[in-house]
Amino acid sequence: MSEMMTRKQLYLPKRLNQFLKRAAKQRGVSEAEVIRQLLERDEKAVTYPVRESAAGWDEILRFVKERQTAYAGQGKPVKWNRQELYEEPEKGK
Repeated sequence: MSEMMTRKQLYLPKRLNQFLKRAAKQRGVSEAEVIRQLLERDEKAVTYPVRESAAGWDEILRFVKERQTAYAGQGKPVKWNRQELYEEPEKGK
């Protein structure tokens, strides 16, 4: 293997230890390789919520556009503080 490896130690319940031994024997690989394969498979199965991310970006863009519209034409930099981002806007402004 050309990739640098890091040594790990882990404790397994008896049933998982037996499963690991059987799986390694059936596959003809080491127990460590079985664990690596399982981790690789799990890593590939992880998906990121694209729709939620897209909705989040839409919300950010909406916020930016609102700010641009609110301060358009004032001709000077807008000063704000972080707390303003968390406060609810007052009605009627």
